[in-house]
Amino acid sequence: MAESYGIFDFWALPVKTAATLAAGLRPFSRIWGKMHGLNVPLDAFLLASIHDNVRMLWWAQTEEANKNQNRPQSITEILMGPQEDESESEVVSFDDGEDFTNEWNKLAGGDSNG
Repeated sequence: MAESYGIFDFWALPVKTAATLAAGLRPFSRIWGKMHGLNVPLDAFLLASIHDNVRMLWWAQTEEANKNQNRPQSITEILMGPQEDESESEVVSFDDGEDFTNEWNKLAGGDSNG
């Protein structure tokens, strides 16, 4: 925010304004990377990906690949760190606003009757 907009205290902004400004940041900004789950700058991620693919192509031509031995470790996976298993993440949907409000109140420890 400081680099693009000159805003050093974005906590002072209304949430919608901060979100709008964050969405308009350049693709290589730290916030953009965070929103897209990147732990490293995009250019470093792309270079690591290229390296992994070239290394995998080289390995695929070896005798070890035929035996599925000594497969090269992915630098991309190391940079990204542990990933959440998508099969374990639970998506919840609601039929209407009342169902959402009831669930929200239940999770917040409030009365589920609204």
